[in-house]
Formats: sequence, structure tokens, C-alpha cells
Amino acid sequence: MTTISRETVGLAEAGDRLWDALIHCDETHAVTTVRTAVSAFDGDVCAAVEHVLLGLIAPAQARVGRAWAANELTVAQEHAATAINERCVAALVDDAADALPAPARGRAVVACVDGEWHALPARLVAEVLRLRGWRVDYLGAQVPTDHLVAHLHESGAETVLLSSSLPSHLPTAHSAISACLAIGVPVVAGGAAFGPGGRYARLLKAQWAGDAAAAADLLAKGLRRPRPEAAHLPDLDLPHLKDQEYTMVRRTRTHLVKQALADVEHGFAAMRSYDERRRERTAEDLDHIVGFLATALYVDDADLFTTFVTWTAGILSARGVPPQCLLPALDSLRHQLGDFPRAVGILTAARHALVVPPPGRAA
Repeated sequence: MTTISRETVGLAEAGDRLWDALIHCDETHAVTTVRTAVSAFDGDVCAAVEHVLLGLIAPAQARVGRAWAANELTVAQEHAATAINERCVAALVDDAADALPAPARGRAVVACVDGEWHALPARLVAEVLRLRGWRVDYLGAQVPTDHLVAHLHESGAETVLLSSSLPSHLPTAHSAISACLAIGVPVVAGGAAFGPGGRYARLLKAQWAGDAAAAADLLAKGLRRPRPEAAHLPDLDLPHLKDQEYTMVRRTRTHLVKQALADVEHGFAAMRSYDERRRERTAEDLDHIVGFLATALYVDDADLFTTFVTWTAGILSARGVPPQCLLPALDSLRHQLGDFPRAVGILTAARHALVVPPPGRAA
């Protein structure tokens, strides 16, 4: 018989209370809930705080994302819930300040890739490292690569932990990783942007950690400092970029979106009645599609784009928009990029995934 600990039961019950507080924008109730959860653990305060950060707050934030995707939360509610979770993290860390171990393990920098605004995962990494005895420079969201490198030179930090949730930031992440490695600083990458099992982290020459605890464990084992090399273009790590398809899609992104918008309007009759705001939102969606196509070309992985397109279809469906509206957009891009075989192959795979869904999923 499996034994369920008192702490596990307590976290499950606390999870329900925290979710109720988040969806009702009740910051006071949320902070009280996480503090009560910490107090339910016996023993080391730092271990208890880490357990609540990763076992209560992190799952709650993941649930916020899923609820937004399912159209169960508005954008405003999603932002409010995230802000409350950030406040909960701050409250627990402040409470544990007197119990923190001396930062004797070394100095680490935790930052989000330039353009990445989802900072809570990086914040959790930073706080778990502090709880385990590291000195941490937490730089927050959207850190330009040149500022990151300058900080490394000034601080003498021993490693960088780089976070990103959106795969469209992978080219920027690659530039940051390459710049850090070029000055002899190892990089640990984390976040959904880096793909299942961190496949893109390894492709871009970074080490991978699936969550904050894994990142802390990896640092505890010790990271080998890379040999400083002369600065080079990240493209040299990815020979397939020599075909220039990624470069051409990136450079013509505005034109591709403009033409796709016209083609969608022609091929999706419902769009002809859209007001200006809905047309702008459609243009934004098309811009994201082209951006993800460029990223799939960058890492040479059709699955990245297909996953994004099917996810987008689910988002649209939850909001009453038929996913079939994506087909004219994909067809437009296939026509416009007919001379680019990798792009055509990626777009064709995504279109097939929409028309012929996986077994068990309705079209």
C-alpha cells in the first residue's frame, strides 16, 4: 500500500485554497495559504520553503497557463494571478531570510532571454539556489545579451542560468549562450522554449535543467568551465543555416504576414466581417506563426512548428474560432516560400497535423 505523507495531503489541500485565491485576485488569502503550507513542514525552514515554492506555487502557475489557454481565465486574470504568485514567492523568501545559509557555494547569474517576459520560472530558480547556499544575481525578465555579458565581466559569476518559455526566442537564446561560452562561463538553460527534455538547449551548446531543483542539483555537482574561444557567429553551430532559409524568412517577415493576411481574408469568409481590432489580432497571430516558422528553420525541427500550430488551433477553438482558419495562412506561406524546401516541408507537416489530427483527437 502506498503511504501518502501528511505534507503531501497538506499541499494538495493548499493547492485548492491557493487556486481559489488566485482566481479571485485575493493576494492576502494567497500569501496566508503559502505561509501556512510552510509552517506545516517539520524541520529545516529552507527545505520547507523550497518544497512549497516547487510543490505549490509552481504547479499553481502552470495551472494558470492552462486555464488561460482553455479560455477559463481572461488575460487580466492571468496577469493578476501571476503577480500574486510572485508576491507569494517574495513573502516566503522574506520569511526565510534569517534561516538562509551563508552563500558559500559560489556565485550564479539567473536571467531571462532578451524578449522573454515570463520571469516567474527564473525567479523560482534564483530562490531555490539561494536556499541552497548560492550567491545569486537575479537579473529578471528580458535581459539583453550585451548587458548580461557585461555583468558577468563585472561580477565574476561562475555560471549563468538562462530561462525562456517561448521557442521563438531560441535564436536570441543561442546568441546569449554563445556569448557566455566565449568568455568561459558555462550556461544552464531551462524553460519550455528549449523543447522536450531540453533538446534545443543541447543543440545550442547549453546544459539543461528541467526545473529549479534539477538546476540546483546540476550546479552542486560542479560545471566544467568552457575553454574561452574567439567570438564567433552562433550560426556556425548549425550548419543547416547555410541555406539562408531562416535568414530570408526573418528578413521578409513583414511582407509574408501582409500577404498571408490578404490570403486568409480571401480563403476564410468569416474574416471579411471582422472589425479593425479583430483584424489586428489576426495579423498578430500571423506574425507569431511566421516567427515560429523562422525558429523551426533555425533549429531545423518541423515538430517545433507543428506543436505551435496545433496549440494555436486549440487556443482558437476554445475561443469559438474554427481552427480551419489556419489552413489559408499555411497555404499562403507555402505558396510564398515555394522556393524554400525546408520551409515548405515544415508548413506541409503542420497542415497535415491540422487536417489529420492524432488518434483520439477530434478534428
